[in-house]
Amino acid sequence: MSTEYDYIIIGAGSAGCVLANRLSAKPAVRVLLLEAGGPPKDLNHRVPAAFPRLYKTKADWAFFTEPQGELDGRRLYWPRGKTLGGSSAINAMIYMRGNRFDYDDWKVRGWSFRELLPYFKRLEHHFLGKSDYHATGGPLNVERRRYTNPLTHVFVEACKQAGLTENSDFNGAEQEGAGLFDVTCKNGARHSAADAYLTPALSRPNLTVHAEARAHKVLFDRNLAVGVQYRHRGEVKTAHAGRVVLSSGAVQSPQLLLLSGVGPADHLRRHGIPVQQALPVGHNLWDHLALPVIYRCKQPISLDRAENLLNLAHYLLSRSGPFTSNVAEGGAFVRLMPDAPAPDLQYHFGPAFFHDHGFDRPRRGHFFTVGPVGVAPRSRGFVGLHSPDPEAAPLIQPNYLGDRGDLEFFVRAFEHACLLAGQAAFEAYRGEPALHDGLQSRAEIEGYVRANLQTLYHPAGTCSLGKVVDEGLKVYGTENLYVADASVMPGVVRGNTNVPTIMVAEKAAELLVG
Repeated sequence: MSTEYDYIIIGAGSAGCVLANRLSAKPAVRVLLLEAGGPPKDLNHRVPAAFPRLYKTKADWAFFTEPQGELDGRRLYWPRGKTLGGSSAINAMIYMRGNRFDYDDWKVRGWSFRELLPYFKRLEHHFLGKSDYHATGGPLNVERRRYTNPLTHVFVEACKQAGLTENSDFNGAEQEGAGLFDVTCKNGARHSAADAYLTPALSRPNLTVHAEARAHKVLFDRNLAVGVQYRHRGEVKTAHAGRVVLSSGAVQSPQLLLLSGVGPADHLRRHGIPVQQALPVGHNLWDHLALPVIYRCKQPISLDRAENLLNLAHYLLSRSGPFTSNVAEGGAFVRLMPDAPAPDLQYHFGPAFFHDHGFDRPRRGHFFTVGPVGVAPRSRGFVGLHSPDPEAAPLIQPNYLGDRGDLEFFVRAFEHACLLAGQAAFEAYRGEPALHDGLQSRAEIEGYVRANLQTLYHPAGTCSLGKVVDEGLKVYGTENLYVADASVMPGVVRGNTNVPTIMVAEKAAELLVG
């Protein structure tokens, strides 16, 4: 059997694009990158404010969870990127590393914050310039957003009135406080992992990219991963490689391992899949939940009516104006629960009505959304198979609010969000609550929480370091099979997960070639 490639990378998302670039940098190394989606062609991929318009399109897997018993039986919609760039091509572009405590708390050799900081710096070209915490010259552009709505500055002032400090850099020495988010944009346009890493490498003759290629399973010779079976434009194909790297994300990397016989033995046997290696694949699923706390705005200055020809012209001609907003313009990190060792509450403030992922859009009026997010969830779920059919949707059971402590957190987070919105800074802007007017009792607040919580799009943990992969990201009990994406994060990251995923891939590339 011939080896066609040195590496096969499955998934051209935030991690896969990094690996394709770094591994193919050596001309003698042959790399195949498989991506189930196609290239991003829609203008909405470039316009920062348009990210909600990418949901439930061809660029989105549009998954749904199992019914959530603690959330009124709802099936929650999970957007995941299905295009070159993956979820970095459809996200809100917030540049966030997480808290140093998270990485130290993983307690995995080689994965402490001190050891990971060089990879965070390696990936960025940061507008703040070189410092102990930032660098220039990296592939991913980080800029201060070209437009910030006045309401976002009001939010920061309200946080200060409530006792929070102002923070000009959430990725610097301290995470706590309130401020504006930096974004992964370049010259006012989205800068996805595909833009940053893949596009510059496409001309390399040793890199082959197959878009619209759906991986079906990893092929083994005893315990040795030797290749991949996949469907490419209607034809089932096989490719062989010296090493196979799964970078399909926290949902589909475990799904592909399960389809390949790597996972919990009883689950595999239930679906008639021979057990290649018994491991807790799919377990330890964690995610961040967000609660919309929305108010009417008494002044017509929000982004709710910003979608007009004049603002579009500003964007197309000069990459300026409201279309360069990422909607979630500012935020804060807070220690809400008394036993929190680091911030457990992150705010995403949006000067607009943001509910149901942007699908719920009032025809009239102006609004602002104070969105508390639980970044230290206690509940854990799992990803599994509904079917041995490699093209069937996976089973997603996040078990939201399965730990009672998460419900208590969101009751307090709701009250804290109302406290912030009630500060004097908002007095000239704050109208009546849009969704939560009249809530008084604990039972009413709990009901609101259960009815309105939604994912903030940060699933991780399903191929955890120390459980499924070793510190070098190799799958236990196998040879030449690796996972490198958000699924390897064994514990929570207190913040948005796109940049930590890119960091994982930067470290993975070094581990693979080292």
